[in-house]
Amino acid sequence: MSYLSLFSMPKPVKITGRSSSITNSFINSIIPVIQPTEAQVKEALEILGMNHDSFRCAYCGDTASEWDHLRPLVMNKQPTGYISEIHNLVPACGKCNQSKGNKPWAAWMLSTAKLSPKTRGIPDIEQRMQRLQNYEQWEQPTMVDFEQIVGSELWQQHWANCEKVQAMMREAQATADLIRGEVARHQSEG
Repeated sequence: MSYLSLFSMPKPVKITGRSSSITNSFINSIIPVIQPTEAQVKEALEILGMNHDSFRCAYCGDTASEWDHLRPLVMNKQPTGYISEIHNLVPACGKCNQSKGNKPWAAWMLSTAKLSPKTRGIPDIEQRMQRLQNYEQWEQPTMVDFEQIVGSELWQQHWANCEKVQAMMREAQATADLIRGEVARHQSEG
């Protein structure tokens, strides 16, 4: 076996590669967060077939490390109107949360996406999906029409700020490309 087959060069980072993270930050920064009560968390877990001792990822059954937004907060680079509240959050493992991203949960669970429950061969996927469907029907989640609440002027200002940050990132990437090119030229001459 070749030693080079064991080696993997890190991929160069691009400043502009973080543009979706910036957009998500501009959306997540305005999303209301409502803390649940003890009774709400208990009821949520019961609907998902769990209790304090069987707290697991609702999607795959692995150890839960976080709570995932069942209905995405962001779609097509815009807020969906859903917020962070118990009626829109389910226990999840990091693998499922990252793989699901902002995809609709049911389609994602049955998709061939990397680390989806189907791809990972989760045996009780149908039961998990049924519990998640029951969870969706538990309570109507809060929906917020941000622009209607804050007005068009303030709403447009928020998105203009987002575009300014994105434009600065593109300018910074152009500068970084010049620096990388100069360093490469210098190394090839030396």
